[in-house]
Amino acid sequence: MRTRDEFSAGGVVVRDGADGAEVAVIRTREGRWQLPKGWIEDGETPEVAAVREAREEAGVDAEVVAPLGTIEYWFVSTYDPEPARVHKRVQFYLLRYVGGSTDDHDDEVLEARWLTIDEARRMLAFKDERRMVTLAHERLAITAGEGGHG
Repeated sequence: MRTRDEFSAGGVVVRDGADGAEVAVIRTREGRWQLPKGWIEDGETPEVAAVREAREEAGVDAEVVAPLGTIEYWFVSTYDPEPARVHKRVQFYLLRYVGGSTDDHDDEVLEARWLTIDEARRMLAFKDERRMVTLAHERLAITAGEGGHG
């Protein structure tokens, strides 16, 4: 079986909600709750790809605040006629919500919605994506602290 590398970008899109910070999540056709992410297209930076994927998959417009980290994993792709082992790397960013509606997601996503940080950590299918939400939450706490009123 052949092996290939794939590079993607994604985002933890955060907004202020009634009960604190909320994160935009998507439900895939496989029924998994995930963060918006996807391939980096020709000519795109990872940051641009993360913002584009948030728009396409979650229906929301966002801006990059900071890099959060990279997730790496292996899987077997069966999309091509010949299966391949794929080494996937996804660069995640903390993204600030600036507009749009989760109702406006594309048709490759079953549903997009806002969840509290705790709900997202409970519902996201993958441990590494839950870790990205925790990192985003920690980064937000630090940023809020920097603008303190001391």
